[in-house]
Amino acid sequence: MTKVLTDAPSIRIKGRSFLAVVLTPDLPVADWLARLDDLAARSAGFFLGRPVVLDITDLAIDRPQLTELIAELAGRNVSIMGIEGGRPSIIGPGMPPALKGGRPASDVEVGASEPSVVPSNDESKPVLAETRTALQSLIIREPVRSGQSVIFPEGDVTIVGSVASGAEIIAGGSVHIYGALRGRAMAGSLGNASARIFCRKLEAELLAIDGIYKMAEDMAPGLRGQAVQLWLEGETIMAEKLN
Repeated sequence: MTKVLTDAPSIRIKGRSFLAVVLTPDLPVADWLARLDDLAARSAGFFLGRPVVLDITDLAIDRPQLTELIAELAGRNVSIMGIEGGRPSIIGPGMPPALKGGRPASDVEVGASEPSVVPSNDESKPVLAETRTALQSLIIREPVRSGQSVIFPEGDVTIVGSVASGAEIIAGGSVHIYGALRGRAMAGSLGNASARIFCRKLEAELLAIDGIYKMAEDMAPGLRGQAVQLWLEGETIMAEKLN
């Protein structure tokens, strides 16, 4: 007799797309970890609660070295959700899973027409999440408060207001801020070296374009408090005042 399991509770399985930070180590790993420590020290909480992918595509290491690297990152509270680019034989039991086939964010299936405010783990610090596919730009007509993130990998982000210290803007394209930039701004987040950052008053904690970053103390003192545009030349962030 065949029994049809129509009375059993169903299990709901859904897909989700998240914007992950991709770390691409280079050799020697100890020097790379030192640079990572410098970034973490100068931008507190940068990796906290973020999904992180470890890209080892061009890294010549074996399984014990990879195990040690993952342990070093875990000791820095960097939780690896997956490993990209490694040979199947290098990924052992207990390691994060191998990932491949990451898609550009423009392929993400979403449907809202307006940005939504999504509570983070700390309910006092909501995250502004844009879920639009058709448009290539996002306009936020209010200040971005400390602890908030505006994430729009599909294109440019324009903030009609200021970005507070402890807030961040992450754009696949360029970032335009018609106010003071006191938090973090990351343009070209999915690999766009032509992206730029514009702000009316530069007081940023961190700036990044196509993965190249610059901290507040690395910026020329004459640019602080000024209207500025920033762009990438090679692996150097360039800046000039705006009239």
